[in-house]
Amino acid sequence: MKGIVQSYQFLGFWGYGKQSELEELLTRVFEEISSQISLQNLRIYNTEQTEYDLISDVFDLSNSAKPELYSRLRNDEIGNSFSGCGISASGLFTYKQYDGSTLPDAWVKIEENHLILGREPFGRVPLFWTKIGQIIWFASRLELLLPLLETRQVSIPGLYGYSCFSYVPTPLTPVNEVLAVPAGTEIIWSSKSESKIIWQTGTRKLHEWREASPEIKDEEKAIAQLQTLLKDAIDRQITDLNDEPVGVFLSGGLDSSVVAALLVQAGVKVRAYTLNFGAAGIPEYPYAEQVAEYLKIPLVKVDAKPRQIQKALIPTVKALDLPFADGVTVPLFLLSQAASQETQIIFNGEGGDQLFAGWTNKPLIAAGIYETEHPDGEQTFVQQYLRTFHRLWGYEEQIYQPELYAQIQHLQPEDWLKDALNPVFYTSLLNRLRRATLMLKGAQNIHPRATNLGFANGLKVRSPFCDLPLAEWTFRLSGELCLKGACEKYILKKAVENWLPPEIVWRQKRGMGVPLTSWCLNELWPQMGTWLNPGRLRQENRFYPYLAEKIVEGKLGGAITGRRMGEILWLLIIWQLWRSQVLGEAANDKSWDHPFWLPNWLWRYSKRWKN
Repeated sequence: MKGIVQSYQFLGFWGYGKQSELEELLTRVFEEISSQISLQNLRIYNTEQTEYDLISDVFDLSNSAKPELYSRLRNDEIGNSFSGCGISASGLFTYKQYDGSTLPDAWVKIEENHLILGREPFGRVPLFWTKIGQIIWFASRLELLLPLLETRQVSIPGLYGYSCFSYVPTPLTPVNEVLAVPAGTEIIWSSKSESKIIWQTGTRKLHEWREASPEIKDEEKAIAQLQTLLKDAIDRQITDLNDEPVGVFLSGGLDSSVVAALLVQAGVKVRAYTLNFGAAGIPEYPYAEQVAEYLKIPLVKVDAKPRQIQKALIPTVKALDLPFADGVTVPLFLLSQAASQETQIIFNGEGGDQLFAGWTNKPLIAAGIYETEHPDGEQTFVQQYLRTFHRLWGYEEQIYQPELYAQIQHLQPEDWLKDALNPVFYTSLLNRLRRATLMLKGAQNIHPRATNLGFANGLKVRSPFCDLPLAEWTFRLSGELCLKGACEKYILKKAVENWLPPEIVWRQKRGMGVPLTSWCLNELWPQMGTWLNPGRLRQENRFYPYLAEKIVEGKLGGAITGRRMGEILWLLIIWQLWRSQVLGEAANDKSWDHPFWLPNWLWRYSKRWKN
């Protein structure tokens, strides 16, 4: 798009205000984020202003050491406004509009008396806004807006959504008064000079994931078309490469292996990075080694044992900006950190499960059959989908203190799923599930966290499965080509079976074996007495003070054992670290009425002795 400047992070404003008020707010922001940009370098329009006028500006807060980034965004300035700015996870403009022009992943545009904030449909880059008086403030990171708030208060709906999904559902954020632009959406504000007011004039949906026709049922035709689409998707992601090497996160699973194979086929120099969890985790690196050897590319094994995880935990929380509770986030931070020593561009296989009906859809297909047999079962199906997140929905009375529990009684987390599961856009159950996973687990969780982890380490993040022509094509596939019997992602496997070893293509999906429970019950055990301390939880008045002890004793619920125990403890740990490290809430005094000051083995022995 003409007039848009690419940046990594930015902060801006638009609306009616005075220079003195803006300078006061900007001073507060830059003092807190310790930006290298000083107010002496910032120019606010209308320096002699005495009236409230329509003003706007934007500041690039990227690392000034990066030569390709501007220390300040100023392009095509017209009057007292700028034409636009944006961020792309990959560093490329790949989202094509209806008029043929392309946009970055998140953008800001000013057209006459309108402000437009938008994001592409895969949700790779977040975008936040808040309204203060008659000014809209917008930023690419939540933390950049926090200093503008008079008080920083946790959003109760945002916290509740996090506890249900492991991420905060958009347009909510975990902070009152700050909202997020949903993926695939533009939000539009208008101004009126006579009254000096601004108002939100609309929300424009840019894209809907929906079934397309004609349906593809012929397997050979589908294989040929998919192979071409995959190669085209890679070609669009390597247009700016010269001879420099790129990295690829290689788990040894199908999706990341396909990306690595496509890059090698395209003649790109590739270095692969995989995780080593040590003895506690399910080893994935042997599969990654097999793929790397087959493709003749170097493989770096990154240490993700507990000591490294603990060192990287707080840097990861800060890098993520929002609380994301999936256990893979810290290992991915370590991968990004390692890759950044050797390359500026990293490829991943994120999005493959969403496009090709991955393994998590199987229990939902059973739920769909139940719904068909029971016509009144629509709510049951939505709740079944909610259960696939495996978090704390259904345990509210046991986890929240009474005051907060009373505040969430009117909230229905099913409402945050309804648009994604809207029956208007599908006729087949599989397409319903694929639309939902693209909009929920993909756009609100997987992709934005991958981008933020990459950006924190100076990486451009490229996800070839986030390719609009490829994604739209998959909605023409018949269900049998996605899920054939018990074989998920069937057509993708058939399309790539000659590109990779058969043991990689056809092995059963397991998911990344992050050993959260082992970490929490062993190496991180003493730290839980600080992170989930009963005294602090009691004073914060959100979670039940003895929640962590209840979980490790197996008393929260019959389903929260084994792997699920670690996932729930991790969700709580990430929230507590986020509220202290990002939101800036003070840590209260600790109490000692918890088991974590004892070694785990001694605590368990004492429990058995008492019983």
